Amino acid sequence: MPALLSLALISAATAIVLLLVVRYTSDQHRIASVKRAIRAGLFEIRLFNDDLRAILRAQAEILRHNLTYLRLSAVPLLWVAIPLVILMGQLQACYGYDGLYPGQSALFKVELSEAASGSPELRLDSPPGVRVETLPVWIPSLREAAWRIAAEHAGDYELSLHVGGESFTKRVRVSTEPARRSPVRLEPGIFTRILYPAEAPLPSGASVRSIALTYPDRSISWLGWDTHWMVIFFVLTLLFAVLLRRPFGVVL
Repeated sequence: MPALLSLALISAATAIVLLLVVRYTSDQHRIASVKRAIRAGLFEIRLFNDDLRAILRAQAEILRHNLTYLRLSAVPLLWVAIPLVILMGQLQACYGYDGLYPGQSALFKVELSEAASGSPELRLDSPPGVRVETLPVWIPSLREAAWRIAAEHAGDYELSLHVGGESFTKRVRVSTEPARRSPVRLEPGIFTRILYPAEAPLPSGASVRSIALTYPDRSISWLGWDTHWMVIFFVLTLLFAVLLRRPFGVVL
């Protein structure tokens, strides 16, 4: 399925869920009343545009009603904030990174923890389909080593990193189709799980702090422009929400 089409379907589903959350967690009658009061204030400014006192009074009322509207809108926002952050992590894994294509090179980097020995023995093994092109370049001040790898054939692969007596893996996807990709494996943590959900975090207490692969950033062609997926997602979600608000009986 084309990336734009699948992202549009996800945006439509997200808009429907958001509308249902707004409908059942917000005071819809109060929101409608506040919006009418705001429109009345705007009409009053136009009607009495030669009366400074009336204009200032109307502007103060509009400001007060806008603050009330923001307070009423905060309730559904609190309900959807955490699920939206989790969804963003999942969508970034699918649409945020372009896969390697056969013949393309990339950097494979590992950062060691402070507990690791000063100059550990490092080895990177690759399966057929991915080639390790260089020996590791060790940067003592950063406790970081880097290799250059090259994709040879399309497919899903696992690179094996050996640090002293420990072994770690990192998945590599050689394909330009939309798919779940993880540019980095990090130490365990809630933010690691949310931001990089496509691959399990590193074991707790390991000598490696992070394993990174430099996937290119992905953009989606939309209206003749190469656009970041997040812009498309939020624009389409807002558009679907506006179009579907009346069928779902929701006041925004």
